[in-house]
This record gives sequence, C-alpha cells and structure tokens, in this order.
Amino acid sequence: MKKKVVIGMSGGVDSSVAAILLKQQGYEVIGLFMRNWDSSINNDYLGNPNLDKPICPQESDYNDALAVCKKLDIPLYRVDFIKEYWDFVFTYFLDELKKGRTPNPDIMCNKYIKFDLFIKEALKLGADFIATGHYARIQDGKLLRAVDDNKDQTYFLSQLTKEQLKNVLFPIGNLLKSEVREIALKYDLITATKKDSTGICFIGERNFKEFLKNYLPSKPGDVLDIETLEKVGEHSGLMYYTIGQRKGLNIGGNQDKMFVVGKNLEKNVLYVAFGENNEYLKSDSCIVESMNFLSDLRPEQATAKFRYRQKDIPVKIKYLENGEILVSYHDVKAVTPGQACVLYQGEECLGGGIIKEVLKNNEKLWYLL
Repeated sequence: MKKKVVIGMSGGVDSSVAAILLKQQGYEVIGLFMRNWDSSINNDYLGNPNLDKPICPQESDYNDALAVCKKLDIPLYRVDFIKEYWDFVFTYFLDELKKGRTPNPDIMCNKYIKFDLFIKEALKLGADFIATGHYARIQDGKLLRAVDDNKDQTYFLSQLTKEQLKNVLFPIGNLLKSEVREIALKYDLITATKKDSTGICFIGERNFKEFLKNYLPSKPGDVLDIETLEKVGEHSGLMYYTIGQRKGLNIGGNQDKMFVVGKNLEKNVLYVAFGENNEYLKSDSCIVESMNFLSDLRPEQATAKFRYRQKDIPVKIKYLENGEILVSYHDVKAVTPGQACVLYQGEECLGGGIIKEVLKNNEKLWYLL
C-alpha cells in the first residue's frame, strides 16, 4: 500500500509544487487547508462597494488550493483553527506588544498550529507523514537549512520539537525558488505566478497601526534624542516601533538618519539616535529565554540569526543554570527583545529561543526593555 501524506495546502506556489513532488515520489497525497483567521474581523473591504479585495484573502487562497488539488487529482479537506490561533498566537502577539517587545507570531503559529493541531488533524485522516511547503530539510533527524539560502525558513521552525518533526516531509527544501516556479509553470498551475504572501495574515495589506487600534489603545508620548534627552518629536504608541527602525517613523522633527534605539514603557518614551553607525544600536551579548533545542549538540561556539534573513553571526554560548543562554558576539546592530535568536552549526539548525535582555560590556542596556 502507498504511504499516505497529508500536506498543508496554503493556496500558494510552494505547497502546490510540494504536492506535485510527493505524487511523483509515489505517495498517496491528501490536501488539508487551514483557516486560522476570520477574515471578516475588522475588514474594511466588506460591505464597501468601492473596494473589491479582502485584506486577508483566505477564501481566495482556498479557491486556489482547491483548483490545484483538482488539477493534481488529490482530495482537499478544510479545517478551522480560528479559536486556537487566537488563543495561542494572536494573544501572544498582543501580550508581547503590550510589553514593548517585538514578537514573531509566525514562529508560534508553526509551534502550536501548523505542527501541532495540524498533525493531530492529519492523523485523523490516516496520515503516515505530513508535509508542508516550507523551505527546509530534514536529514537523519536533523533540521537543515534549505538549499535556497534566500528562502530558508528554519528560523521560523526553531521552536519545534524533535517529536513534531518526526514524520514531516519538506519536499521543496532541495529546490531553488526559481525551480519551484518552473515546475508550477510546467504543470500550468493557477499558483505558478502568484505573488508570495508577506507579513502576518491577520494584518494582511492593512495599515499596521490602524489594525492594532482595534485591540490596543494608542498612547502617544515623547520621542527623545538619547544623546541629549531632548524632545525631538512625538510617537503614536510604543508598540508601533521596533529597534533599528528608520522608515515610516512619522514622529516629526528631523528624521534624516534617525533610528529607533530604545523604549521606556513606564515613562512612555521612545529613544532615537542619529546615524547608521551610532553606538546605541550596537550590543555585544544577549540573554535568551524559552530555549528549544532540536539537537543534542551544545557547542560553545556557533552562528546565530537574530532576525530572519540576517547573515550568520559568529557567537559564543554560555549555558546558564536556569535553562537560559548567554550569547556573545561583536557589535551587532538592533538585537531586539522579543525576537528569536536561532542557533546554527553549519547547515544544522540547533534550535532557538526568545531574546530576553540585550547587554553591552556585561550590563543591560538601560534604554531597552
């Protein structure tokens, strides 16, 4: 009997081609579409005759997934995880913003939805394996980077467990994005030239600030030059800004080469500095909490990414008694509390955690939360 694979069909080109490859490899393939967000919530397009495109176009994505599955002659099921997504991902997102930190909801979505609830649903359908269109590889139980370094998504998979990855297939992990597009064009799929989704689904193409106003009250405050502590403008709410941000500040004053370098939640103050090479953007170590290891390796030296698509940073690692780690590096810019620190040794993703504190010369930076 053929082994059965349940693949997460997103309505994009990556999962479409992953399904093709699985069929070519002789699996019995079943598609499963996840609905994780109610696109009618705070949707400016609904009921407005002058606007014809939804902000979070899940119905359009579902229709594309359905068209692909029909063309490939595989069944497609649909499951709603709206409540669970709200409880485990969106609530986390809001809570982190309230703390003034910069969360990464995609990492939590993978941990709690795509590789937990999805797996349980796939098992109900008799799955021997599950598959997704992620750019990553699994070899001998290790999570490895994708061949296409520009599309590698191991950063977002760093909070998964070995058990979650036990029977997972990443069919496109050995391909370049251009090769994925070529395969989709060859099969004349509706998703072949479809634009990649960017950002967070529940925000979509909506203005970030306008969306958040529905859930968190805006609290304007002063913007201070961190060098002089003089007021140089006003911010519209600390949650709208992230460390290292330069574009889209809209805080008044002279914004030429102005960078966000810190926040004071208690005083509701945003700190900025001028110049790309200002010392306030730089740090030399950080404490990482909620560590999740995908490997048995505990090296004292490795490389790390503190944000997606960042070049690998050589680091030294000290393992603390409370399960946290101290990661040391040389003059890295905009290391940000709330973001993920993901460790690598060569091609292998060792795991990751959440940046708790940022330090310089063994002292916590006073202008960072």
